[in-house]
Amino acid sequence: MFTIGDFARHGRVSVRMLRHYDATGLLRPAHVDPATGYRHYTAAQLARLNRVIALKDLGFTLQQVQDILDEKVTTEELRGMLRLRLAELEVTMAAAAARLVQVEARLRSIESEGHMPTNDVVIKSVPAIRVAELTATAASYGPEDISPVIGPLYDELFRRLDAAGVTTAGPGVAYYEDVPEGGGRISVHAAVQVEAPLQDGAFRVLDLPPIDQAATIVHRGSMDTVLPTAQALARWIDGNGHRSTGYPREINLECPDNRDDWVTELQVPVAQP
Repeated sequence: MFTIGDFARHGRVSVRMLRHYDATGLLRPAHVDPATGYRHYTAAQLARLNRVIALKDLGFTLQQVQDILDEKVTTEELRGMLRLRLAELEVTMAAAAARLVQVEARLRSIESEGHMPTNDVVIKSVPAIRVAELTATAASYGPEDISPVIGPLYDELFRRLDAAGVTTAGPGVAYYEDVPEGGGRISVHAAVQVEAPLQDGAFRVLDLPPIDQAATIVHRGSMDTVLPTAQALARWIDGNGHRSTGYPREINLECPDNRDDWVTELQVPVAQP
């Protein structure tokens, strides 16, 4: 047998944790000296300890762990619990990866402060275009709020266009507007250029007005990393004596399967004071 200290070392856990497991009935010592109260464990108990730690690391409560180990949970119930936990972990990992992308984008934006783009920005006029679009509401302009909205919105738009037999005639156009009631929420517009009659049914077909003067810049890469490019354009507008006169547009020039290879033109309506 092992003393509690030796067992803790072999199990790579703390003595305090073993005492807690004993108190809760999750892992009782094989023997307790009646005179000294010292706890002793066998090597065979490492198997139960390993299962306790593994299930605990998966996010189960100690009560759930005990029910599983004491076979109060059926195999099918356990399978369902594990599948649910797996899905939760995948969502958490995806959210963490998305946050990492945004942190890196913020870092690149900070590193580029003080560097004014020169040849990257072009002032040009933008003609009116006819688009089909779907709209939805996002909580804010933050990528963590926009990304979960605009992707499914485009998927649904293309599904409806296909069902209606409407073919696209140009690139996708995304733009965002503050909702009338305020509160920081925004209206997300997922649009694509079409040649179709004006309508407001399964999708809306409308004419986006021309832009007399637009400050434009091309972003290469996923839109999750657009922040440094967008802020570089903002610095150029301010540094060259222009002012924004409307909501910006994002023109999806190239959208291959690999999002890192996307090419998007940012257009901001501007005027000089």
